[in-house]
Amino acid sequence: MIIKGQKIDGRYQIIRTIGEGGMANVYLAYDTILDREVAVKILRGDLASDDKFVKRFQREAKAASSLNHPNIVEMYDVGEDDGNYFIVMEYVEGRTLKSLIKKRGALGLREAVDIMLQLTSGIAHAHDSYLIHRDIKPQNVLIMEDGRVKITDFGIAIALNNAELTQTNSVMGSVHYLPPEQANGSGATIKSDIYSLGILMYELLTGKLPFKGENAVEIAIKQMKEQIPSLTKQNPMIPQSIENIVLKATAKNPKNRYDSVNEMHEDLKMALSDEMKNVKRIVYKYPENDLDETKVLPTITDEIVSKDVGEGEEEMKPKKNKSSKKLTIAVIISILVCLMIAISGVVGAYLVLQGIKNEDITLPKIAGENFEDVEKELEELGLYVQVEEEHSDDIAEGFVIDYGSKKEGNKVKKGATVEVSVSVGPDGIILEDYTGRNVNVVKLELEEAGIKVVITAKNVSNEIEEYEDVKESDILEQSKEAGTRLKPGNVIELVYATLVTVYPDFTDGTYTVKKIQTFCDDNGIKCSFKYVETTEQEEGTIISQNRDKETEVKPGVTLEVEVAKAPTVVDPEIPGIPEVDA
Repeated sequence: MIIKGQKIDGRYQIIRTIGEGGMANVYLAYDTILDREVAVKILRGDLASDDKFVKRFQREAKAASSLNHPNIVEMYDVGEDDGNYFIVMEYVEGRTLKSLIKKRGALGLREAVDIMLQLTSGIAHAHDSYLIHRDIKPQNVLIMEDGRVKITDFGIAIALNNAELTQTNSVMGSVHYLPPEQANGSGATIKSDIYSLGILMYELLTGKLPFKGENAVEIAIKQMKEQIPSLTKQNPMIPQSIENIVLKATAKNPKNRYDSVNEMHEDLKMALSDEMKNVKRIVYKYPENDLDETKVLPTITDEIVSKDVGEGEEEMKPKKNKSSKKLTIAVIISILVCLMIAISGVVGAYLVLQGIKNEDITLPKIAGENFEDVEKELEELGLYVQVEEEHSDDIAEGFVIDYGSKKEGNKVKKGATVEVSVSVGPDGIILEDYTGRNVNVVKLELEEAGIKVVITAKNVSNEIEEYEDVKESDILEQSKEAGTRLKPGNVIELVYATLVTVYPDFTDGTYTVKKIQTFCDDNGIKCSFKYVETTEQEEGTIISQNRDKETEVKPGVTLEVEVAKAPTVVDPEIPGIPEVDA
């Protein structure tokens, strides 16, 4: 068991858990040698003793280590420590694309295209390195604060030339994004990744998945048999050029798909251009496996058999003789064999995806339990878990509220998908100390949570000590303190910096006439110096200025400055003629 504070390989100090998967758990850790935060993926203890899983885990490390791309999470280290097989990766501070879709639903056209351009760029790089991701889904895409995306979890990626791929391995990954050929038991190709990218793009544009079902088998069959729902019918604002990309990527027949991710990337770059406004809906060149409707076989009769074997051949027509009966039986057997072969693909997918018997499961009590424990319990019962996040004032974050559409004690089939409502804590957010952060980024974060944000600019200058480290648009003040909980509809005011040049206090004793003249020249203003005789201040001391300190400097104005001058001493013997200058 990995615990907080534990050091992996004497170097990576565990801070907290940040993710759990079927093969491995992921932890935020501190690299004590290079002084940085990293993500450490550790093979689950119950799998570490399984040579097959260890080899697959090590293959992930080897595959990922060859990738170097801004849209792919970087891998730093790999090893084994006291039976713990680990991979050390770049720690990306951001949310998954899945959580963004859950929160916002359908994304805007340009935002969706930008995300897809980054994804296709990263996956194209992997394909160029002879690697297939094989598990492309929004849960495996991290999106950073600045909009950059990072593809993670090459956990089931394989080399294109890997000859050891098994049929069981070929259907690993999420069934919602599973290509038809993999659902039917075939191996993965680069076109399998293209299909998954198409499903992901559909989800970005609609906020929902194209195929749903009670269990993985039902969804897999839809992936094989059903056409993807029309984007333009759901949202007429989506141009045909965009729908064409999704249609070409998600074609059932791989021959109708893009030949490479680079081709898809190039279409995405042009999709919103003026020249693509009047493009027509694409037409597939090759058959799409009879998607229009299910063909029904006619009842087998002697007459049909007769026509099948050829009219005019009297000896083959149905008569009361043994040869005709034998032929009829042979045809029936042939048809049955064909039907069995056709069904075997679906059955094969069922066995591979499920590996379980179709038996009833009684849903256990889960309300108030830790989600991680509940997920493990339901998966051990042979059920798939679909998480629905909800706000709750009573149930702590990360704990289960209850089932979604079903109730404790209900019976479901083994292999069914069960909705589980998990608390994300009370509605709203806990405010942070936002001072020093960019006002536009914080405003977007708060508005996504339903908070109304009022922003006010304040002129400041780096020449003033209090603001010497402030950058343009940095937040200076916030109307609600850090730690305050705000709910959707609540209002917060943010005061942000607008950097300007202001007049300093020229009378503070550090300025000379020469320095003031330089300041005026640099800022396009005129200087007028008035020398005042005085015995109270040293000659050259700045006495006053007509522009108040910390007020904005505007080009073209005149700055008037009074400068101390020693008084003139007059010789009393010769009136009017000065004796000396004091």
